[in-house]
Amino acid sequence: MLSKNSKNHKSKSSFQIIIFSFAVMILAGAFLLMLPISSRQKVITPFGDALFTAVSATCVTGLSVKDTATYWSGFGQAIILILIQIGGMGVITIGLAIMRASGKKISLWQRSTMQESISAPQVGGIVRQTGFILKTSLIIELIGAVLLAPVFCPEFGVLKGIWYSVFHSVSAFCNAGFDLMGVKQPFSSLCSYHTNIYLNMIIMLLIITGGIGFFTWNDIVHFRHHMKKYSLQSKIVLFTSLLLIILPAIYFFFYEYENLPLPERIISALFQSVTTRTAGFNTQDLTLMDESGTALMIILMLIGGSPSSTAGGLKTVTFAVLFLSAITVFSRKNDVQCFKRRISEESVRNAGAVLFMYLVLCFFSGIVLSKIENLPLLTCLFETGSAIGTVGLTLGITSKVSLLSRIILMLLMFFGRVGGLTLIYAAVPSPESQNSRLPLEKISVG
Repeated sequence: MLSKNSKNHKSKSSFQIIIFSFAVMILAGAFLLMLPISSRQKVITPFGDALFTAVSATCVTGLSVKDTATYWSGFGQAIILILIQIGGMGVITIGLAIMRASGKKISLWQRSTMQESISAPQVGGIVRQTGFILKTSLIIELIGAVLLAPVFCPEFGVLKGIWYSVFHSVSAFCNAGFDLMGVKQPFSSLCSYHTNIYLNMIIMLLIITGGIGFFTWNDIVHFRHHMKKYSLQSKIVLFTSLLLIILPAIYFFFYEYENLPLPERIISALFQSVTTRTAGFNTQDLTLMDESGTALMIILMLIGGSPSSTAGGLKTVTFAVLFLSAITVFSRKNDVQCFKRRISEESVRNAGAVLFMYLVLCFFSGIVLSKIENLPLLTCLFETGSAIGTVGLTLGITSKVSLLSRIILMLLMFFGRVGGLTLIYAAVPSPESQNSRLPLEKISVG
């Protein structure tokens, strides 16, 4: 049996290997994107531009300094798509799947690393869960590509249309936000399809399926409509996700898109609500939104998707736990409760720590960007919120900022993808076991 210190050591090593794996994948992608074959002009791409693109793709963000369709060749686009796929499902997930396919035995430490990588509640069944993640991802992406083909094939031809269908299906499911619509207008995202209800619906469904998390999908597959059998996490994910789609959509419908025809108004409001939480596509010009709408989008970007999903952000469950914790304080109850279950104090503490990290990094980085670039603070907060939430939406400043600002954005994207607690646990030594506790003294809060 492993001692407690040995377990802590292995846990710490797991966090480090997750970070190392993402870093290696990013550097490998950057070097491949630098090759002349990766650009349409057959020139060597500057390392800074290639690195930013690799970070954005691997961290499934979507912020770009080069238009994906017009600058990168087919080879370059394929590299970006591979990075998106690996980043969306997780480097560790892909690695263990390859080991499993080759017949190699997966050790307990490797299973533990996988558990940390996908935020699994326990090590047991982790290999089976890896297979489920891969199979589910590929099936949903294939279905998405087939459904998108009727839109892209008539417009771009069969071969190019199939490539566009696959690219956008993977990008949407992985909540990456990369697109190939620059052939119409650089950095235009899906604005040319704002009236195409069919395409909007398919992209939204792909974003939602990728963003609710693989453990929630596992419950859906096994228990179907028997909601009582779902885990507490799945119940919180589904309920919170539904509210975070409907409520912002109502705001966008009444206050942002009131001048649009009714069908377009409805679909634009829904799409904006869905895509803002880490997907990164847009069908309307974001620079035309008023400040309150921009502020709401920053909040949604920070919340993001759900645990063990392709999405980023501080996560829907974190947001729900914080909200429930506040309700507990207001009602003067002893325990945080939800769906007739008690939530552990550790989960509440972790949620508070994650919120603190995201807010501090987002706002501090936004202030720094504002000073460096001499831009409005709200614009810079939108950019930093998009980066740390791995969203990819922008008000048009990504390709124009200086090298220092790009480095800040890359660090935020990396932080947002691997997770703040993962970085801290990897850097901070595990504490020695404590058999005694310090004296308790109450202080005034609030």
